[in-house]
Amino acid sequence: MVDGLFKVTDKRIARRHRLSIGTIVSDMIMKIKYASGGFIGTVEEYFISSLKIGDIFWFAGRCLELVRIKEQVVEVRNSKNQKGKIPSWQGGRMPLSSQMSEVLRIKLTQAAKNETTDIELKTIFPILETQSKTSIIPKSNEFLIEKINTKEGYHLYFFPFEGRAVHEGMASIIAYRLSLFKPMSFSLAFNDYGVELLSDQDIPIEDAIDSNIFSSEHLRDDIQASVNASEMARRRFRDIAVISGLIFQGFPHASKKEKHLQASSSLLFNVFNDYDKENLLYKQAYEEALEFQLEESRMRQAFNRISSQEIRLIYPKSYTPFSFPLMVDRLREKMSTEKLEDRIKKMQIALD
Repeated sequence: MVDGLFKVTDKRIARRHRLSIGTIVSDMIMKIKYASGGFIGTVEEYFISSLKIGDIFWFAGRCLELVRIKEQVVEVRNSKNQKGKIPSWQGGRMPLSSQMSEVLRIKLTQAAKNETTDIELKTIFPILETQSKTSIIPKSNEFLIEKINTKEGYHLYFFPFEGRAVHEGMASIIAYRLSLFKPMSFSLAFNDYGVELLSDQDIPIEDAIDSNIFSSEHLRDDIQASVNASEMARRRFRDIAVISGLIFQGFPHASKKEKHLQASSSLLFNVFNDYDKENLLYKQAYEEALEFQLEESRMRQAFNRISSQEIRLIYPKSYTPFSFPLMVDRLREKMSTEKLEDRIKKMQIALD
């Protein structure tokens, strides 16, 4: 320390620091293998970090149960549950912004009031007309929930219109809160407009609404209980440790392997977790996991908005224009020898 300032006096440390300036980090690719042996494929770390041991997810047409995460390998086994999460990929994670979401809800209110003056609303008028006949188009003071019973099971569709990133966290939290009423398993699907929960048991949404399931109280605790926040923070900490200089990535043309960086960052994370939970970099890892990966602040605002709205629980006889895309997103993850388009056409014929 010189004149009250910490200064680097070692040239090697200074050179390492300069090499770390401007570091661009990216999501890692993790291998998925059976615990008994056998390679299945690869998935982005973003999705795996949100899972807990024992969670079920669909991959390569298989329903899999997470056994353990060892270094950069995801070990799984086949599951007979048939209800699980759907992987998300970087190319599909370009969510609506808060401003765009608000404009979308305003446009839907105009459509509900038959104020279709914009060319965009006129173009999709047939879809909106079908939606209003089979269900409703929610206004700005309404929150739409659709409950449908099919051969697959019991479906719940929620339409916050907040963007995919927010809906991903909301899906897990709503499923967790519903599971407190009675034990049940869910398949989750979400897009920029809504969330689907599918279960083989009748979902007590009526009781849940009376219990204020959309409250923002204890939101962070429910996030911790519904997703693997600790693992998410651990993965975020690797990038933080690299950018801050705690971990050196290596010299040009002699960079360290990803598994070595992960091992080093995990060791530091465990040390801070056990002995220094007030460490700023450790706390930043949790903040980034909640804010950037789950968008906690937007999620809290969405729950507050929904709590002040009139809940419109509708029981359509079949899929509506709003719910159909969510069902298709989940359907495309199931293995079949038929093309997705052919399966959708069959479903349309069955609905008619």
